[in-house]
Amino acid sequence: MMLIEETSVPDAALPVAEFKAHLRLGTGFSDHAVQDAVLTSFLRAAMAAIEGRTGKILLSREFAWSLSRWREAGRQALPVAPVTDVIEVAVADAAGSETIIDPAAYRLERDHQSPRLCATGAALPTIPGGGTAEVTFRAGYAVAFGDLPADLAQAVFLLAGHYYEYRADTGRDGGAMPYGVSVLLERYKAVRVGGASW
Repeated sequence: MMLIEETSVPDAALPVAEFKAHLRLGTGFSDHAVQDAVLTSFLRAAMAAIEGRTGKILLSREFAWSLSRWREAGRQALPVAPVTDVIEVAVADAAGSETIIDPAAYRLERDHQSPRLCATGAALPTIPGGGTAEVTFRAGYAVAFGDLPADLAQAVFLLAGHYYEYRADTGRDGGAMPYGVSVLLERYKAVRVGGASW
């Protein structure tokens, strides 16, 4: 299984000015755009760490997920949440010949913990031996950072601020997830029962 981010969050969507205010940078410094690239990188790193820890996508973008078999015949849990729509499902044989599946053959079962691709009939399309299925979908809580749930936005600022504060510290303590961030993320962590959901 392989998950690929097809589109990325543009720099303009990142709250650099708000992050400067959060850090309480001096006005002369915070107005100087030379630091914007550094602050942007810390925001991106914090978002990536939070998404990796929770399995939840913060800002909306497209993903392509390929797999060699369905976990269940009639439904397949998707690897991240929340998924807002399935763009395309394609099946390829071992030679790479691809078939686009009719959207009427499947539907998205929305869920904030474990969204699923479900067959509208008895089963999802057959994946040929040695072949793959590729599901292209859009996931994310919000298009704009300001529309994120308040606790997730605060977690991003706290973690990005932590990375900024300890940017020269290569020791293990400086790289650990701060307790306050972990508490904010607790309710977003996926509950695993009986192994992986996908």
